Amino acid sequence: MDEGEGGAVWTQYGYTDGMSRILLCLHGWGGSKESFRELRDALKETDLLILTPDLPGFGDEPEPDRPWSVDEYADWVEQWYKRQSDTSQQPIALLGHSHGGRIAIKLAARHSPLTTHNSPLLISHLYLCAAAGIHHPRVLRRSVGFLLAKIGALVFRIPGIRALEPQGKKVLYRLMRVHDYERASPIMRETMRRVRNEDLTTHLSSITVPTDIFWGTDDTMTPLKDGRLMHRLIKGSHLHVFPGIRHRVHRDKAQDIASVIRSQVG
Repeated sequence: MDEGEGGAVWTQYGYTDGMSRILLCLHGWGGSKESFRELRDALKETDLLILTPDLPGFGDEPEPDRPWSVDEYADWVEQWYKRQSDTSQQPIALLGHSHGGRIAIKLAARHSPLTTHNSPLLISHLYLCAAAGIHHPRVLRRSVGFLLAKIGALVFRIPGIRALEPQGKKVLYRLMRVHDYERASPIMRETMRRVRNEDLTTHLSSITVPTDIFWGTDDTMTPLKDGRLMHRLIKGSHLHVFPGIRHRVHRDKAQDIASVIRSQVG
């Protein structure tokens, strides 16, 4: 259902037809370009050029050589897009899920006429799918999980116990629901900590491009209250809420999201 009111006029950004034929999609933490398979299928009848890069540290893209912040991911996306010589001067629609959503928020805020950042991205529309970016103090379960993960790393160095390390860690991380931490290298673990600790709330009111926000009511990773806050702070945005859907809203509701995109940019 749509809880938004109205939308901005695209021509305020100087585009002659108000249409964008490029959709740049940024995946979530632990995902890859394959995360958008359902959305691609749902949009296959359109003439949209859909770009789905693997972000550094995921899919086929090597991880960074040092821990990154959200800004460095945003810088990478700008440079990656700039290298797409056939498309770099065209306006785009930008879509981000979860971690990709926090990057998209950063990029859209940079695009604002209120900033001095010279971005190569000409963003015409923003789509946020269960976007991360609102910082919450760690709940007790997750805090204990990370503490035990660090303790476990020390325990498994003890001779005679070391052989149990692989299976022991899997059980520990599964119990504490820190699977991403289990799979990450030291660089990506620190990157995860940095991006999760950055609060993008103050960036939301700087976003001036038309925005649609998609969220599931049963999302436990990025709660619906985050979506409602983004909707409130991004002027003119639309919030689409899907009952019974969890964090995979971009996949489980790809057809609904594609319908909105087709009505606006395709």
